[in-house]
Amino acid sequence: MSHTIQLTGADGHRFPVYVAEPATNPRAAVIVLQEIFGVNSHIREVAESYAQAGYLALAPATFHRVQPGVELGYTPEDVNVGRDLKSKVEALPAPGVMQDIQAAINHAHAVTGGKVGILGYCWGGLLSWRAAELCDGLSAAVPYYGGGMTIGTEPARQPKCPVLCHFGEQDMGIPMDTVEVFAKTHAQTRPQVKVITYPASHGFHCNQRGSFDAASAKLAHERTLAFLAEKLAE
Repeated sequence: MSHTIQLTGADGHRFPVYVAEPATNPRAAVIVLQEIFGVNSHIREVAESYAQAGYLALAPATFHRVQPGVELGYTPEDVNVGRDLKSKVEALPAPGVMQDIQAAINHAHAVTGGKVGILGYCWGGLLSWRAAELCDGLSAAVPYYGGGMTIGTEPARQPKCPVLCHFGEQDMGIPMDTVEVFAKTHAQTRPQVKVITYPASHGFHCNQRGSFDAASAKLAHERTLAFLAEKLAE
């Protein structure tokens, strides 16, 4: 069963959250963070897949602070619109959208009384990486090809929970040399951060994109489910 609720950030901002509920009592909860295309049909499908796996899944609208009701496709025009919206959200004064993500985590805890994980795709991957350090109450994080994670100050973040990172070896937007340095650095200093790469491009998990890679998506999803089952177990 799925529906949309309204949550409130620490500053009073109200925003919608797509909720997918499992058929039985949830084993735990996961926050699903959107790409730059909004909480569109793909993100809703992802949330439903985690509900089918027994999790309460919540997908907050992380564009809502700059534009409500965003639901884009994957055309070049949509990409340009999404990038512009992302830039506007990134330019918000701190903590910006992170307080909305925290509100979703808090709600998940209140509803399930159990552990909460977070996963995200593209920009959502970057946000899930940040959330692992900046948000409270997370027991696991799974960034998929988080743009910007491997450059600048982002690699220096110190996550407070175990993190499983998925990257595509053919991702033209996230150079593999930066991924390799990111993986090596964390293997030496923060072994709770694990990096796995796949013979695929950016967006390989999304079955609505030309870059979809069914084999890589299936393997990454299986690994994510195993990771969450371990880290979110009671």
